[in-house]
Amino acid sequence: MADLRSDTVTRPTPAMLESMMQAKVGDDVYGEDETVNELQKMSAAIFGREAAVFCPSGTMTNQIAIKVHTQPGDEVICDRVSHVYCNEGGGIAFHSGASVRLLNGDRGRFTAEQVRENINPLSDPHCPITRLVSVENSVNRGGGSCWDLAELARIRAVCDESKMALHLDGARLFNALAARNQTARQYGEIFDTISICLSKGLGAPAGSLLIGSNEHIARAHRLRKVMGGGMRQAGFLAAAGIHALKHHVERLGLDHEKARRIGAELTDMPCVESVLPVETNIVIFDLRENGSAGEFLQHLDANGIRASAIGPRTIRFVFHLDVSEEQAANVADALKSFRPRSSGRQHDLR
Repeated sequence: MADLRSDTVTRPTPAMLESMMQAKVGDDVYGEDETVNELQKMSAAIFGREAAVFCPSGTMTNQIAIKVHTQPGDEVICDRVSHVYCNEGGGIAFHSGASVRLLNGDRGRFTAEQVRENINPLSDPHCPITRLVSVENSVNRGGGSCWDLAELARIRAVCDESKMALHLDGARLFNALAARNQTARQYGEIFDTISICLSKGLGAPAGSLLIGSNEHIARAHRLRKVMGGGMRQAGFLAAAGIHALKHHVERLGLDHEKARRIGAELTDMPCVESVLPVETNIVIFDLRENGSAGEFLQHLDANGIRASAIGPRTIRFVFHLDVSEEQAANVADALKSFRPRSSGRQHDLR
């Protein structure tokens, strides 16, 4: 079965499992887990920052960051399709008591000028104080779209002018770095806090990191405890993260290439209305008006392929290290053989 529902479905490789079994562990809530400490130090160094905190999930690291930077009644600027707004259970309201100003960006990427236009005036007591800008890179609902580094630098300048913080939801940041030939340190210079996931494209079984200054991460440690994120002997999971950062970053381009090939196949299908530009490992496409996501997924499942519907006619594929070349070829063959019930004829993609 080729599972394209998400890059979270990966299983630890034999080498990763071996690293986990050899981990030296202690009580991380006391700061005594050697492997967690190593992972935190390593990830902070990758971004050229002072400190990091290891958490169970990217939702937790994002929500901790928002809480670090805001007070109840403040406002957070983010894109309307951003994960922190759409997919984290209303956490901004629940944990931070903050309101949200949504921007209409280009596949999740907005501009510095849009940020500037949406900052509330401090002189108006009717408005919440605009305190934080949150960026996602790559953008999940944008089809794995990636940001231009120069635009991020301009947003940083706007934040500095207005004394606002800038947070990066970098759940799939390493995919974006690979696609745009950028470096982690370039992002460390721009953002106040950075969240990265180890359990997506990097293939670890669980875990995310929040990276930033000593001051911000000290606050984050306390908030992790409040949110129930103290994992005690977490070194077994941290060892998987260390292995992932050492061995699974360089191979991300292989996932991107598979995604591009399948994106090209989909573009040729008469039943497909549109395919978002494929930049990384995510492929999002819409079926034509008479198409059904359910019917399409049933066809894929019958051919040994799992995928996700993110709308009545919208499908998402996500490629990762557990999708082999053979499985990717099977996906292409399954697309060629799809025959919508409403059509009565087989579509020839060639």
